[in-house]
Amino acid sequence: MPTFLSEFSLINRYSAQRKQPRHAAVLGIGDDCALLAGRPDHELAVSTDMLIEGCHFFADVPPVTLGHKALAVNLSDLAAMGAEPRAFTLALALPDAGASRQDWLSAFERGLFALADYHGCELVGGDTTAGPLNICITVFGDVPCGQALRRDAAQPGDDIWVSGALGDARLALGALRGEWPLATDELPALRYALQMPEPRIALGIALRGIAHAALDLSDGLAGDLAHILKRSNVAARVDVDALPRSAALRAQPLSIQYRCAVEGGDDYELCFTAPPSRRDMLLALIPRIGVPLTRIGTIDAPADLAEGSTSIINTNTVHWYDRFGSPISTTWRSFDHFYEE
Repeated sequence: MPTFLSEFSLINRYSAQRKQPRHAAVLGIGDDCALLAGRPDHELAVSTDMLIEGCHFFADVPPVTLGHKALAVNLSDLAAMGAEPRAFTLALALPDAGASRQDWLSAFERGLFALADYHGCELVGGDTTAGPLNICITVFGDVPCGQALRRDAAQPGDDIWVSGALGDARLALGALRGEWPLATDELPALRYALQMPEPRIALGIALRGIAHAALDLSDGLAGDLAHILKRSNVAARVDVDALPRSAALRAQPLSIQYRCAVEGGDDYELCFTAPPSRRDMLLALIPRIGVPLTRIGTIDAPADLAEGSTSIINTNTVHWYDRFGSPISTTWRSFDHFYEE
């Protein structure tokens, strides 16, 4: 007779593995709520992300990588705020609970808890139900009072920086969708970038007191940078030729390079602004954190005036230029969950 998982057997499954509270929780899994003790002189950063089959991942994605990514995209939000991971909850909808799902869950848990343990992030609760495969995680992190990196703090004259390389996840997604061909030996590394993003926790913490504003690049540079501009009421100039790209992406036609590096999502790199006086400090971080940092542009004043005009231009807008300083006319945009490509 086949073995089926019930809602409470799933809860007990996680309770058995994680029933002893560690540094984060006074009371963890097994009650109506978890209890987290507040750290003195710290604020609690909280973020939630949802991954839905067919929207955020393919049905055949390996469950071990799905477990990693489900937590990684949430930890990336903590990184963008300069917060240290502390705890998380997991809400999981499963389309079936047959014996075959046991192997899937075991692999999913390996990916999930390997990343959680690496960052000292404790599972403290959640929920399970039947339904289309849906993973919803809420993360909690600590950041010293007044030191959180926010979207509304960019200042005119700031440099704009990004970590890592941009566009590989979108390049892999396009290949898997059949939008463009890739060499067989290139796809595994690019698929890894799509399925196993690394949250830049160490970088986010190191940026406290150095960067002014920051966010993570989940939906693409074009749209995500615009969030900083809108919240800070500034504009930006970006050199598209300066965008860091892998050798695999640079081998593609420029139209694909720009589509992936500018519009593509799922990079989970950090984009941040900092004054020019801190360039040396930022460059000194690179060997310490093991992640490249690239300066790609400049924050402009919120009310640049066209010569001889009283009309305000540029506010909340990204202006794109090539390496020669020539403007690029474009309609680049980022991924939108409510806009179908």
